[in-house]
Amino acid sequence: MNLIRTICLLLLCGKLLAQDNDFPPARLLTSFRFEQLSGGIIVLHATLNNLPDTLNFILDSGSGGISLDTLTALYYKLTIEPSDRTVRGIGGIKPIQYYKNGTLHFPGLDVTNLDFHINDYEILTSVYGLRVDGIIGYSFLRRYIVALDYDKQMMSVYTPGAYKYPKNGTVLKPSFASIPITTHQVQDERTNLLNLYFDTGAGLCVLLSERLMKDSAFLSKNKKSVNTQVEGLIGKINMRLTTMKKMRIGRYKFSKVPIHVYDDSLNVLGYPSVAGLLGSDLLRRFNIVFNYPERLIHLSPNSHMRDAFDYSYTGMNYYFIDGKVVITEIQQGSPAEQAGLMPGDVIFGIENNFSNNINQYKLLLQHPGQKVRILIFRNTVPNMIELKVGSILK
Repeated sequence: MNLIRTICLLLLCGKLLAQDNDFPPARLLTSFRFEQLSGGIIVLHATLNNLPDTLNFILDSGSGGISLDTLTALYYKLTIEPSDRTVRGIGGIKPIQYYKNGTLHFPGLDVTNLDFHINDYEILTSVYGLRVDGIIGYSFLRRYIVALDYDKQMMSVYTPGAYKYPKNGTVLKPSFASIPITTHQVQDERTNLLNLYFDTGAGLCVLLSERLMKDSAFLSKNKKSVNTQVEGLIGKINMRLTTMKKMRIGRYKFSKVPIHVYDDSLNVLGYPSVAGLLGSDLLRRFNIVFNYPERLIHLSPNSHMRDAFDYSYTGMNYYFIDGKVVITEIQQGSPAEQAGLMPGDVIFGIENNFSNNINQYKLLLQHPGQKVRILIFRNTVPNMIELKVGSILK
């Protein structure tokens, strides 16, 4: 009996050694800094082919490929080819064209043979006040092990292979063809187990389909919600904003999580198979390792783990247009309407901040109950407005 056990143990050790030989250690290719915008959005800087200019790309695990902005492609006179394919996203479905066989140059890494689909990202440029030249998704992530450190704002890229994960953390094993789908327990009036897209390109916490609310009575009937607007594939989309009691991501629990509820009339999400998405304002609380070759995602808490959620509500949308921060929409009955703000007002400064930086202005408006002074220009006439920031909890 002991002899048999010894033989079995030797065979097992031999098998493990063979597996180690089959999967050599992952090798670090490069590390470089990324830029982080409001809501945890990550921007990577790279050059394309032999072009001299540095371009800005959003890292988006919710993208099934890689893409370039229409104006960027036209400006650099890239050869664009038509196709019979479409791209699906929040807001609709669009036919796509391609720029094929491009090369992206990151610090210490050249990524070749990339086929970019072409899309209009002017709305994203207006939202973030930063020129958005494209989106990087599955076409890049599938080739490597990619580690994101939100504390250091560093991205490290490794060859596929045996990777040493941080000791603390949790492992998600998504299902996906190109966009990872992870399963999470959520709780409000009812407790549900939901499939959600794992989407670093969505600058919110959680988005859920309105169909889920109707089918399962997930939210309490007495729960307050407010109207808001987000930016999708084909433009601006109206949603409602509220909270749910609890959510689990792996073994980590969150309470009073803000959620956007989306009336997905085209069923782009694919409900009931997928009920929504998990966005970057939640995911930024973890350092993330994408290991698509092994079909897993590792999350480890970082210093932002217990950051307060953004429960603020102003009821106004503002965009960076022609070098100015311009208010474009005001929700009826919102704090912004009550303060006297109007569409077309140009925000010149908030409190003592006159940076004309839309991301800094957003941060200044994330304090429910606080009164803030906003200097606006209306028809070239300056006006000081006092706005009391509302809350989606009340």
